[in-house]
Amino acid sequence: MKTIEPLKKGDIVALAATARKVSAEEMAPAVERLRAWGLDVMVPEGLYAEEHQFAGSDEHRAALLQELLDNPEVKAIFCCRGGYGTVRIVDRLDFNHFAKHPKWIVGYSDVTVLHSHLHTLGFPTIHGTMPINFGTAESAATESLRKVLFGEKVDVEWSSKGGREGEAEGVMVGGNLSILYSLCGSRSQIDTREKILMIEDLDEYLYHIDRMMQCLKRAGMLEGLAGLVVGGMTDMHDNTIPFGHSAEEIVMEAVAEYDFPVAFGAPFGHLGDNNLAIPLGTKMRLEASNSKKSRIFAP
Repeated sequence: MKTIEPLKKGDIVALAATARKVSAEEMAPAVERLRAWGLDVMVPEGLYAEEHQFAGSDEHRAALLQELLDNPEVKAIFCCRGGYGTVRIVDRLDFNHFAKHPKWIVGYSDVTVLHSHLHTLGFPTIHGTMPINFGTAESAATESLRKVLFGEKVDVEWSSKGGREGEAEGVMVGGNLSILYSLCGSRSQIDTREKILMIEDLDEYLYHIDRMMQCLKRAGMLEGLAGLVVGGMTDMHDNTIPFGHSAEEIVMEAVAEYDFPVAFGAPFGHLGDNNLAIPLGTKMRLEASNSKKSRIFAP
C-alpha cells in the first residue's frame, strides 16, 4: 500500500458531497471545527446543489469530486454525509492525478464505496465521522479523527462479548456491510485475504444481514481473513415471524468454519459521537477478548 503524509496546520482540506444533499447550515459546525484544528477549509462552489435527495446530478457530484482529487494543494477530502449515491459516480472518476498527489479521503457508511475502490488501487483512507455529524462540541469521534489525520497512532479499546478470542495482524479493510455486499462482483470489490475486515451497519432487517454475510462468504471474502471486527449493528429490525438470531449470532454462524479472531461491539459505525476513526489500508493489530478489553492498534 502507498502512504499519505499526515496533515499539518495550515494544510488545505476540502468538503465534498458524493451522495445526499447538504446545506451550509449543516456544514457550518464542521467548517468551524476544522479551522480550529488549524486547517484551511475549502468549500467548493456547487457543494450545496440539489437534485431530489442528491447533492446535484451524478455529473455534478463527480465533477466536483474530480476537481478536488486532481488539486495537489488539497491534502484531505471530507465526504459531507452518506445516504446513497457514491456508487453512481465512482466509475466516472479518474484517479491518475490523485495517484501523483494522494490525499486522505474521510468518511463512513456510503463512503465505503470510495474506501473499497481506493483500496483496490493501493491507497489508504480513513473510516471516520463526517461533517454532517461533527456537532458544535468536540467529541470522541472528532477527536479520534483529528489524531489520525495528524499522524497519531491508533489504539482503541472496548468491551467485547460473544466473539472468538485471539490475536491477528494485517491490513485493515472494510466499512459498511451493505455497501461491501453491493460491491461484490464489481471492480471495487476488495481482496480481504490475510487482512482484518471491519463491518458495521444500520437500519437493516436481520434476514438481510444473513443474506449479506452469506454473499461475502460465497464471494470468498471471509475465507483467509486474519481477523474480523464488528462495529455498530444499529437499529436492527425483525419480521413478524422472527428470524431467530441476533446480528452477532448471524455473523458468528457465517464464520463458524474458520478460526480467525472475531470481536464485537467495536466503537465505529453509526454510533454518533462514539464513531472512532480507523485508518484503512494500513497494518493494524487486533486483540479479541471476551473477558478483557478487545483492542485495535497500530503495531
